[in-house]
Amino acid sequence: MDAHIKKVYVPMTETGFYILYCLQKENHGYGIVQAVEKITNGEIRLAPGTMYGSLCKMEKDGLIKFTAEQDKRKLYIITELGKEILQLELKRIRRLYKTTQEEI
Repeated sequence: MDAHIKKVYVPMTETGFYILYCLQKENHGYGIVQAVEKITNGEIRLAPGTMYGSLCKMEKDGLIKFTAEQDKRKLYIITELGKEILQLELKRIRRLYKTTQEEI
């Protein structure tokens, strides 16, 4: 993994995290917005500008890839590099959670 990519994406923004998390299955931008609202019980709402900017950057950086166009919507899926980054972030989040469960 390129050190620059790791530096840019770890730690991740919530938007970046949820995009990669949701793209474990092929989806489009609006589908990701809907999925995030559902899994967070409406607590997180991804703004379209942020969403599409992030999709563009992640595609350029090789974390996700365009797979097809369906009803004028671009479908994406996470790449192997994206999976690596997602796993690093999940590991970091689990470590944070674990350490907060211990007494100081």
